Amino acid sequence: MTLYDLFWGLGDFLQWTFTLLQADMIGNMFNYACIALGFVGLFYWLNWQKKFNQQAENDPNQLK
Repeated sequence: MTLYDLFWGLGDFLQWTFTLLQADMIGNMFNYACIALGFVGLFYWLNWQKKFNQQAENDPNQLK
């Protein structure tokens, strides 16, 4: 196997994966999944922030 074959194989694989992302059956599903993942991350972070704020209120020696 030469380096030429390796690069052509890699290029064919990448073209195949990008073709799957452009398929009509996917549509806006990827966009909706990114938005949903962003909201899940936001609510996860807000939950942690609420816990940190409660911990800071309970500790009078902590710098704010």
